[in-house]
Amino acid sequence: MIYTKSPDEIVGMRAACRLTAEFLKTVGENVTPGRTTKELENIAAKKLKSLGVKSAFLGYRGYPGILCISVNEVVIHGIPSQQNLKEGDIVGLDVGVKYNGFYGDMARTFPVGKISAEAEKLLKISEEALYNAIKSCKAGCRVGDISSAIQTTAEKNGFSVVRDFTGHGIGRNLHEDPPLPNYGKAGIGARIPENSCLAIEVMLNQGDWRVKILDDNWTVETIDKKLSAHFEHTVLVKKEGCEILTEIIKM
Repeated sequence: MIYTKSPDEIVGMRAACRLTAEFLKTVGENVTPGRTTKELENIAAKKLKSLGVKSAFLGYRGYPGILCISVNEVVIHGIPSQQNLKEGDIVGLDVGVKYNGFYGDMARTFPVGKISAEAEKLLKISEEALYNAIKSCKAGCRVGDISSAIQTTAEKNGFSVVRDFTGHGIGRNLHEDPPLPNYGKAGIGARIPENSCLAIEVMLNQGDWRVKILDDNWTVETIDKKLSAHFEHTVLVKKEGCEILTEIIKM
């Protein structure tokens, strides 16, 4: 069941997502060569405290971190560690916030210093796929319209889409219906109602679309060890389009 939000719930979602965007901006500004992903986690902990919000991820189904930090071939769910970021890496930061009973969810992949032209293209097209998906979404559209926009953008530029993980609805729960795959055909799937909230999530790979879960039962990486990028916004679906709830602060 796809939940629609009341006017009061929409106010709550806007507030949670504004804080989510501020949270990611602060952590992203600290992505630099030589810093460990655990240091980013520590920065995140301090920022959460200053904002007066809770991490949506810490303890969720046993997840051990505040952030998901995914470097290079890691697609999603990378656990903060003593791994050092190096010049030329790319690092995906996935953040979630719970505030007054509402959730915000957002992800962005950042360059670490100067990166290769191939990595730059992957980041550019991944973000483009996200915005194309958002443009395709309005009240009455189908899940397949969103999925097709992502897949078409990726594949025409030589990238593949991750098929084992999806975007999702969001609201009073971190994960709600509907699942939003990165692949599909326009015109099929559930209809998206006005005043629903979606976490539209793009995961593009440089090579093979297939992924594997590592022995920690969380970290997901590309099967061929090629780069992956992750971008996500939480949006409010309106009659003629979407309001991007997590794009209040310019990155």
